[in-house]
Amino acid sequence: MSNLAKAMSKFRLAVVQLQVTSVKADNLLRACRLVKEAAGAGSRVVLLPECFNSPYGTSFFPEYAERIPGESTQLLSEAAKDNKVYLVGGSIPEEDGGKLYNSCTVFGPNGELLLKHRKVQYASAAAVTVVCDLCETSCYSRTFPTSVCFSFFKIHLFDIDIPGKIRFQESETLSPGSSLSMFETPFCKVGVGICYDMRFAELAQLYSRKGCQLLVYPGAFNMTTGPAHWELLQRGRAIDNQVYVATASPARDETASYVAWGHSTVVNPWGEVIAKAGAEEAVIYADIDLQYLADIRQQIPITAQRRGDLYKVTSVQEGSS
Repeated sequence: MSNLAKAMSKFRLAVVQLQVTSVKADNLLRACRLVKEAAGAGSRVVLLPECFNSPYGTSFFPEYAERIPGESTQLLSEAAKDNKVYLVGGSIPEEDGGKLYNSCTVFGPNGELLLKHRKVQYASAAAVTVVCDLCETSCYSRTFPTSVCFSFFKIHLFDIDIPGKIRFQESETLSPGSSLSMFETPFCKVGVGICYDMRFAELAQLYSRKGCQLLVYPGAFNMTTGPAHWELLQRGRAIDNQVYVATASPARDETASYVAWGHSTVVNPWGEVIAKAGAEEAVIYADIDLQYLADIRQQIPITAQRRGDLYKVTSVQEGSS
């Protein structure tokens, strides 16, 4: 392996577990400060939590929703450019065409918008078709500093009802996205999901089959599902697909109407937790080793051993990558 190949086979990932308040401006300023801190520690990819600019809850989504581009995404673009990092902007409530979405934007080191992912389950709003200068395919919009290469929104809406513990219905206010989301870095391809998307093994399988070696999930599990499933799901997705998995939660606020579990985590392809936060605001780091990933896949070659003659997972609606 050449020295360049060796250098590109490892990179540092930072996961920001932000203490989210009811003041959007404060959330944005602290997020930008922590992105700078992460970059200063050598991070090349930085991940923010779900609803990093807004309290999490169906009553808050309409109040805090904004267009993309807008105030929050403009600051993310600047933070990515100023710190020369790939910035996965957690998620924000987005308003588009009279509908609300839980949307994740990703910005490159030049401040360009690389993708927008919406949490997915039902039909999404129609996209405006524009030809992108970078990928020469249809994209969602073209209003950021350079070109847009993809649109993606939270696929599976968080509708649960656990008697005596928690009931939460995102579909009361949010609409879902309808396609897969991946972006390229000089290191590896990255697949994006939001929170509840992590429960759907098929999505992670498709990302892995399409060449993703890192899956990122901004998420806000609660005090019921968090201790039971948060780490378990991440380790399962990592082992099943032999990929790195990273999750970014808001920090825990016991006074909030929705109390997040916290414990942002990074898991390696062997299923080991290699970085984990507590409940409080923090930045955690993990060195992603793609040669180690390749070794795991060679030692346990499940991709080559899959029985395509007996079973298959396919994507009905393709997205860009």
